[in-house]
Amino acid sequence: MAAAYEYDDAPGNYDDGHRQSQAAQPLADAGYDPNFVPDPVKSFVAHLYRHIREKNVYEIHQMYETSFQTLSDRLFKDTPWPSVEAVAHYVDNDHVFCLLYREMWFRHLYARLSPTLKQRIDSWDNYCSLFQVVLHGVVNMQLPNQWLWDMVDEFVYQFQSFCQYRAKMKSKTEQEIALLRQHDQAWNVYGVLNFLQALVEKSMIIQILDQEKEGLEQFTATDGYDYSGGSNVLKVLGYFSMVGLLRVHCLLGDYQTGLKCLLPIDISQQGVYTSVIGSHITTIYHYGFANLMLRRYVDAIREFNKILLYIYKTKQYHQKSPQYEQILKKNEQMYALLALCLSLCPQVKLVDETVNSQLREKYGEKMLRMQRYDDEAFVIYDELFSYACPKFITPSAPSFEEPLVNYNQDAYRLQLKLFLYEVKQQQLLSGVRTFLKVYSTISLAKLANYMEVDEPTLRTILMTYKHKTHAIDTDGKIISNADIDFFVDDDMIHVVESKPAKRYGDYFLRQIVKLESMMNDMDRVKLE
Repeated sequence: MAAAYEYDDAPGNYDDGHRQSQAAQPLADAGYDPNFVPDPVKSFVAHLYRHIREKNVYEIHQMYETSFQTLSDRLFKDTPWPSVEAVAHYVDNDHVFCLLYREMWFRHLYARLSPTLKQRIDSWDNYCSLFQVVLHGVVNMQLPNQWLWDMVDEFVYQFQSFCQYRAKMKSKTEQEIALLRQHDQAWNVYGVLNFLQALVEKSMIIQILDQEKEGLEQFTATDGYDYSGGSNVLKVLGYFSMVGLLRVHCLLGDYQTGLKCLLPIDISQQGVYTSVIGSHITTIYHYGFANLMLRRYVDAIREFNKILLYIYKTKQYHQKSPQYEQILKKNEQMYALLALCLSLCPQVKLVDETVNSQLREKYGEKMLRMQRYDDEAFVIYDELFSYACPKFITPSAPSFEEPLVNYNQDAYRLQLKLFLYEVKQQQLLSGVRTFLKVYSTISLAKLANYMEVDEPTLRTILMTYKHKTHAIDTDGKIISNADIDFFVDDDMIHVVESKPAKRYGDYFLRQIVKLESMMNDMDRVKLE
């Protein structure tokens, strides 16, 4: 059998850290008996086990998405589910099903309660066992994409949560420090990356996607399911692991590597990643953020625009979903990131009117203030970045010998510092752009006079403008982010305003329709 689970049952599924567990109660309910199995749970595990054995994906999805959530709300609002040992004999002590059940058990625990250090370590051990089965065992199951996405997503979330937890050393007891020393491999960054990379490689998903481009595979057309009776588990886990790798590298601040991991997925097209709303949003959020940090503002703006328009049109269909609150939160964060991109790279023509209207409503006033590049503007850049960025982590273990300090904010502060440094470099460029928008040609001396600098300094500023408005794309090519360009010939600056590409296809279609209409009119004329 294979892996599966639902992280969307928690209100914070694909959020980077703000989940219900943060405010929930520690596991200390004296009335909780891990060995007591209510009748609805006996029925639930027995039916789920049977449907998995029969590869009934539709029924598995219904039980996973709806029944598990309903039972959690009704019976286990503030206590864990029964232990795996208590339910094992209702499912023939099936090893893989028990691993899947424990994965759901820990997911529910993280969502509703505050896991102890021991439980965090146990969850890591369970993931190791589960992924080892998928990678090295014989997996003969079909599981819903939602479950497989949630498995990868929760795996990365728990890794991030563990790094944040471990970095708060001041409040740790001696027992916790001893446990951290003893289990130093639990949630190790290399272990996490190795599992995700192994799933990508063992699944052969990159080769499958390459073959699909040549018409030799049907992976996307079938949403990753195997209708010939095989298993979709390894292939789809490998596919979602590429998104997981992007997310982990973003948390580590390695944006170049993160985007490289996502390259096999063509995000300009519909794909299996769009079949699950959480996967779709997580992919574009991290893709856009990585491009923002690499100064590829146009790529970030295009993708934020598309996903925000998609959410605007479809969010009403997710209102009853456990993920709804997180969809709204990520929606707000991506509007903040779009505001940052457009402030650093004014390319409003890339944004749909609906999205632009929403953006102006939320951040119109702030975006005007951000253009001034004064102290107040930097405060707003700081505020929007801090609100919308991933919850960065420091993956290294603490030094137990030195005085214990909290270092959970160190990675965030470093990324914020780098971002604000980039913003400050844009300060001079804003003035240049304002003047270049007004002129088609202007002499260096005249512009230098307007900007109150000497000519050598102006040449330096113009070179900086060229550098800051260009970036290197994933293919290593230099691309422009500027809505205006210029070149210097002798002492004259010639300005070229970029124009939107003409859509010749639309023009020809309109002419064809006109021609057909004219021919129909002529046919109706009776010749004498």
